[in-house]
Amino acid sequence: MASIRNRNGKWQVRINRQGFPSTTKTFNSRSLAQRWAKQIENEFDIGNYQNANIVRQINFKEVIERYLDEVTSKSKSLKEDTFRLRALMRHWIGELKLNELTQFTVARYRDERLQQVSNGTVIRELAYFSSIINHAKREWGFDITNPIPLVKKPPSPPGRNRILTEDEINRLFEACKPRVRNGNPWILPIVRFAYETAMRRSEILGLTWDCVDLNKRIALLHITKNGDSRKVPLSLVAIQILESLPKNTTNKIFPINHANFTAHFERVRNTASIQNLHFHDLRHMAITRMAKKLPNVIELSSVSGHKSLKMLQRYYHPDAEELARKLD
Repeated sequence: MASIRNRNGKWQVRINRQGFPSTTKTFNSRSLAQRWAKQIENEFDIGNYQNANIVRQINFKEVIERYLDEVTSKSKSLKEDTFRLRALMRHWIGELKLNELTQFTVARYRDERLQQVSNGTVIRELAYFSSIINHAKREWGFDITNPIPLVKKPPSPPGRNRILTEDEINRLFEACKPRVRNGNPWILPIVRFAYETAMRRSEILGLTWDCVDLNKRIALLHITKNGDSRKVPLSLVAIQILESLPKNTTNKIFPINHANFTAHFERVRNTASIQNLHFHDLRHMAITRMAKKLPNVIELSSVSGHKSLKMLQRYYHPDAEELARKLD
């Protein structure tokens, strides 16, 4: 219940309700104090109360910790998100109270981080901030304003446009071949399969035999980056790659984990002396090649898994000279 008392000419209201933290506020008149006390107690009764004191008591890192436990733990990108959010918790901004997360403190954080990491990293971190704050406001009833929309974001980095030459492709494939007895036999087929299907690394490494129909030439992906399942049509070359794979005792088509494959790919990239190559660039090149056979963007997006034309344009890099010839 609420108690109201006069202190030094002002009226102080204290509300104590079981299950809620004690709340105090001071007013210039008794009538205002009574009106506020009635409003808060009504909100208690109907379950709409948002305690502003909480945002002055809780550190941002405590909210991040709860977000990790309740939200990130159910995410497909659990490992990456956990790593990034743990780093945010160790930063000085994690020590701030929720009410101290203003556009000015976030802008200070942005400027500091831009001296250390890329624009793209800062943009992703601000997106994390926004998601966490919005979730705390919607789901946990924290009375906090999201300052991120008021903070100017750094310009997005230009999309990658790394297309290997024919010579580089041949050198990459050659370097992927096992060089010693008992060498890893999965690297070359994985690289070739990515180049042929435009599938993401996680999709390829997670592919199982029960999700592939060699006769219908279809691979069913249950878990993808955007959360939707999709069927990937397989070319004759892709089928040949699968049929020529070494036998293994598991249901996985490529029985190699992410870390092991990444280490091998870095090694073969260095062996081939190819600069500025990411595995994801193979997806770019595959989509560009497919676009020549699938000029209908709807068909192309159904293969690549992109939900919007804007996203697909980041990967599709047509040859300007070839486009010019189509105008004739």
